Amino acid sequence: MQEKELEGVIAIRGKGFGFVNIPDQEDDIYIPVEETGTALDTDVVRISVSPAKDGKRAEGRVLEIISRGHEELIGVVEKDGENYILNPDNRRIHIKPILPSATQTDEGMKVAATLDAWTDREKTPTAQIVDTLGVAGQHETEMQAIIRSGGFSEDFPREVQDAAQELHKNQAQIFADAEKDPKRRDMRGTTTMTIDPADAKDFDDALSFEMLPNGNREIGIHIADVSHYVTEGDPLDVEAAERGTSIYLVDRVIPMLPEILSNDLCSLRPDEDRLAFSAVFEINEHGKVVDEWYGQTLIHSDKRFSYEDAQKVLDDDEGEYHEELSEMMRLARIIRKARYAAGAIAFEQPEVRFELDDAGKPVRVYTKERTETMLMIEDYMLLANQSVSTFINELSKKNGKDAAFIYRIHDMPDAERIEELAIFLKALGYELKTHKGVVEAKDINKLMKEVEGTPEEALIKTATIRSMAKAIYSTKNIGHFGLAFKYYSHFTSPIRRYPDLMAHRLLRKHLDNSPISGREKTRYEKLSVQSSERELNAVRAERDSIKYKQVEYMLDKVGQEFDGTVTGVSDWGIYVQDNESRAEGMVRLSEIKGDYFEHEASKYRIKGQKTGKSYQLGDEVRIKLVKADMEEKNLDFVLV
Repeated sequence: MQEKELEGVIAIRGKGFGFVNIPDQEDDIYIPVEETGTALDTDVVRISVSPAKDGKRAEGRVLEIISRGHEELIGVVEKDGENYILNPDNRRIHIKPILPSATQTDEGMKVAATLDAWTDREKTPTAQIVDTLGVAGQHETEMQAIIRSGGFSEDFPREVQDAAQELHKNQAQIFADAEKDPKRRDMRGTTTMTIDPADAKDFDDALSFEMLPNGNREIGIHIADVSHYVTEGDPLDVEAAERGTSIYLVDRVIPMLPEILSNDLCSLRPDEDRLAFSAVFEINEHGKVVDEWYGQTLIHSDKRFSYEDAQKVLDDDEGEYHEELSEMMRLARIIRKARYAAGAIAFEQPEVRFELDDAGKPVRVYTKERTETMLMIEDYMLLANQSVSTFINELSKKNGKDAAFIYRIHDMPDAERIEELAIFLKALGYELKTHKGVVEAKDINKLMKEVEGTPEEALIKTATIRSMAKAIYSTKNIGHFGLAFKYYSHFTSPIRRYPDLMAHRLLRKHLDNSPISGREKTRYEKLSVQSSERELNAVRAERDSIKYKQVEYMLDKVGQEFDGTVTGVSDWGIYVQDNESRAEGMVRLSEIKGDYFEHEASKYRIKGQKTGKSYQLGDEVRIKLVKADMEEKNLDFVLV
């Protein structure tokens, strides 16, 4: 049988071997170390594949690097004999290129470098320093390294800044023109409010409330009308598409749009007239939507609540807009209950937050309290996101058109992973109903309810999330498994997510019954794929910044004892999370005294040969911190 040639993204692992993911192909192609050529992790490569033999997975070799996955390599300059080399932060970049232009002053500095042409794996590659980020280990240096590693930038190009300034300067005229638009509904007389985190600066969404003469309630979900200001193909749009999303690091936000737009012109600020794109629902007293309207609006927010302020009004049973908040909460509870009854999975997990001093050093780590007002806002955003995509499909059917839209899709979980999850849960004493790897969302939800408040809750939620497919953006709808929605989109955050901005543009076209060409659909699909990738990079950057600060927080606590939970088991040790800071570290098997412990993978535990003592996932343990390594972002614990 002949070798065939394929293209895909390579993932380099362990000692330098790789796996190439081929779209629409179930198994990755294994690439032995000696066949990887000069490929680096995340490069797009062309490979030749020899047919699989004797039930083994197919193997391949890299023929060509089509494009590099990393435009820049971020790392520390180190001395190696006569040369200065780059030691990359990303441990999956398995090379340490020589830096011919580096000098003694660069040693110990964290830099961004670009790789020179490298075609012979027998030769050590070279790279050129393009930017010095600062002294390795300092707060600002490390934050910049995380930003640059994800391919993000805090600065906007000059033409993008100019375009934003121009819009801001002409806002009065833009607003006056919008006011004359007969399609735009004036809702400035309706009681409207925003409810956001206390430190929020950009207000994407607002809620309005009105009692109707027929006894029903009208709830408006108003979203910043970014598409009115940022038009397709202009410099602001090109930059927003490139960024894909805003990024939330522990100490800063890197916005998708310049702040003059995200925090001012587009933001639904209190006591100011604003342009919005709205989903307005007529809801009866039983929480059932009896009528809906979608379109652009003029709104005026009467009040800016923080989650805590709004919660206080509800808890005290008095205060500003008490009546409106109480009724919106009552209806939200009915909507939430119906969603869970239909099989939506409740995956809420605590968010880690830091209190930093002036130098950026963490002085306190805490988990963000989830108030019910937070859940209420989520309920209404989910209602808008689900309803708008359902509406598009019904409208398209009526008009005999294709339901071109940007969907947020979530595939059924992989059968093998679900079976593994079921075995793992059994080891912890829980039952997950599956049939040949197929699971229903309602059964996962039942499990989530069961583990609520138990020591292993966070662990089981994490393991379950890991067994799920990842939600992505696409113009092809397959539904959303986790939410148990047939149609779902992201519509409610166009200030900070590019797919929402695309959804607004497409909704306007559907409302106007404008044609959407095949070429446009192809472009939207390409942008959906790009947005999904940017989202992954953003999540990685956010996690890296949390991990770094957790290790830094523990730095001066070496020698101290903590209560922890076993979160992972491997051949070389157990992973334990400190219950307070949620920082995770390793207890090495070689460091557990008094017995020889073996890893029993199928039972998710380690067991002592002599004593029979075992440690398994979810166990509560007392640990002592013996090492905190800032460079590797690792913690080492021992059992007490």
